[in-house]
Amino acid sequence: MKGHPLFRSIWVLANLLLIASALYLLYALCWEYSTRQYLKGFSDAIVPASASPEEKVQAILDWMKSGPARRVGPVTDDLDIRNPKEILNYRSLLQVCGSATDAFVNLAFSSGLHVRRLLLLNDQGSTTHVDAQVLLDGQWIVVDPTFRIILRGPDGALLTRQQLRSLQIFRFSTSGLTNYRSDYSFRHTAHLHLARIGFLGPAFGKIWTALFPGWDASRFMTLFVERASFAACVLAAIIFLFGLIFRFVLVWYADVQLGIQRVRLTDRLRRSSAAFLKQPN
Repeated sequence: MKGHPLFRSIWVLANLLLIASALYLLYALCWEYSTRQYLKGFSDAIVPASASPEEKVQAILDWMKSGPARRVGPVTDDLDIRNPKEILNYRSLLQVCGSATDAFVNLAFSSGLHVRRLLLLNDQGSTTHVDAQVLLDGQWIVVDPTFRIILRGPDGALLTRQQLRSLQIFRFSTSGLTNYRSDYSFRHTAHLHLARIGFLGPAFGKIWTALFPGWDASRFMTLFVERASFAACVLAAIIFLFGLIFRFVLVWYADVQLGIQRVRLTDRLRRSSAAFLKQPN
């Protein structure tokens, strides 16, 4: 590469970036593993192993309602509201609908439940409240982690978001909740608020939904949104894959277009091993 200083610089930079992305991926995997272990231990401590799915949901809500004392303090910029470890240890975060739902979702996942977030939107498309949905007996029933309750109808049956669109059922199920605002309605709901991305968000959502129906309600997207460590793993893997592809392109360009004879790493290792193992005369 002596005759191609620009390519040499790009090659060195590409290798450095690939190494950095590999280290970041390793860090993200360790972070996600430690988060999973922490959540597993936490959920095992508050959810009976032999409990039914509905009992597991109630056990998590009971802990959020009257569990051991949590740290007291205001929600500041220093707190990572997408880090389950911080959410589970700060009372102030467990009182905010978004982070309360985050805590519930992560504990429910660790307890073996199928769960996803549910955004309640107003007529303008802005989020007014965040609930969760849990798959019980083949139906996605609605749970409100902020108010620590499973929403039920007049007959005591668990309710889906479709049933809660009925004004009569909605009023009954929320009538006993203190400070439950009237604009927390199920008329408009979503799993992801793509409008926050900008004007391209809704267009991206429509295209992706046409290609992959239900993608926004998948377990993958729920974890990506609700768990910072999982999102870091995904982004790190993408960056590492991009770095590998870019390096392969550089290898092809060097071999085919520039005619550079590179000394491959395997050849270097083989020569080094041969030199090291060679017996002296």
